[in-house]
Amino acid sequence: MRILVAPNAFKNSLSAADVADAIREGLEESKLHANIDCFPVGDGGDGTAELLLKYHNGTNIVTTVHDPLMRKISSSFGLMEAGKTAVIEMANASGLRLLQFNELDPLHTSSFGTGELIINALDRGVNKIIMCIGGSATVDGAVGSLQALGFRLLDKYGNELTRMPETLVDLETIDFSKVDERAKQCKIVVLCDVENVLLGEEGAAAVFGPQKGASPADVKKLEAALTKLGDIILKQTGQDITTIKSGGAAGGMAAGLTALLNAELVNGIDYFLLLTKFDEVLKDKNIVITGEGSIDIQTLHGKGPFGVAKRAKEKGIPVIGVAGKIPAERIDALERYFDVLMSINIEETELSYALSQTKQNLKRTSKKIGDVLAEWGFNKNYF
Repeated sequence: MRILVAPNAFKNSLSAADVADAIREGLEESKLHANIDCFPVGDGGDGTAELLLKYHNGTNIVTTVHDPLMRKISSSFGLMEAGKTAVIEMANASGLRLLQFNELDPLHTSSFGTGELIINALDRGVNKIIMCIGGSATVDGAVGSLQALGFRLLDKYGNELTRMPETLVDLETIDFSKVDERAKQCKIVVLCDVENVLLGEEGAAAVFGPQKGASPADVKKLEAALTKLGDIILKQTGQDITTIKSGGAAGGMAAGLTALLNAELVNGIDYFLLLTKFDEVLKDKNIVITGEGSIDIQTLHGKGPFGVAKRAKEKGIPVIGVAGKIPAERIDALERYFDVLMSINIEETELSYALSQTKQNLKRTSKKIGDVLAEWGFNKNYF
C-alpha cells in the first residue's frame, strides 16, 4: 500500500511538516505495512513560504524590518528560481504571532514591515514576488506596505496620515510621485486562502477584525476606514477594490496590492500544488491522508485539504481527512471529496488543552487508521 500524507498546518498548534510527521509516526506504529510519503502543503497561511523554499531548494535571507507596532525586529524572506523569485511571508513581519495578546490593536497595527520585505527583495534584483499573506495582525488595506514603497496618503490639508488605519477616514489623496518604480515593474502574486471581499458582513473588518483584537466599535471604525480607502482608489484609478474576490484577505492586503501594484490574486493551495508539482507526487498512490485544524464547509473555499482532496479524487484515489474539529452531521459537499472524516479528539474538551495534545492525538488517530487498513487490506470498495 502506498500512502501520501499531505496535511496543512493545524493553526495555533503544529506546522504542516510536524502534522505530517505525527501522522507518519502513528501509521508506522500500527499493524499496517505500507510505503508512506510525506508532502506537507500550504495555502498561503503561516508556513507556506517555508515549504515553497524547501521544495525549491531556496535560500533564506535575514533582514531587519518593523513589526506591526513599528518596532524593529529580525525577519526574513526567501529566494528561489536562481534568485529571481522572492517568497515573502507576511506573518514574518506583520503577523499575529509577533504580538502579545494585550498588544492586539488592528486600528493601529501596520503592514509597513511587509513593504520593507518587498523592498529588500527588490534590492536583490528579483523580477517576481510570491506573497503568502496568512496570519497577519493588520486590517489596513495594505496601506502600511504601500507607505514603505513610497506611496503617500494625504489628508485634505496635504498632511501625511499617521496612526492608520483608523485615520484613513481622513484620506483625501494618494500621492504616487515617490513610489519605488521597481515595485510596479515586478510581478507580484498573492496567495489567498479565503474568498472574502473587502467590505460588508463578509468583509475584512467584520470577519477578520475580531480575530485580530477588534471590538464591535473597532470593527465599525475599520469598515469606515476601508470604505474611504476604496472610495479614494476608485476616484484616482477607476478601480473598485470593494468587489474583488479575495480582496478582504489579510485585512484587505490583497485588495490594496491589487489596486496599486497590479498584484495577481490566486487561490493559494492551487498555486502551491502547481508550483510544487503535486500531481507527480500523487502518482501510484493508493490513499491520501490530509487535514488541518478544522474541516467544514469553509474548507471547500480554498483551504489546503480541499486542494489536496480535489486532485486525489480526480485520479480516483480515496481521501481520509483528519482534523481537530469536523461537522457533527454529514455534509454531501464534503463527502464528494473526503471518503472518511475523522476528528483526532476523543471527546469535547477545552480548546487550549486540545491544542496542546494535537501531536499525540494525531499519532493515536493515525495508528487507528493504520490498524483498520491492515485488518481490511486495501480495497477501494471500502471507501
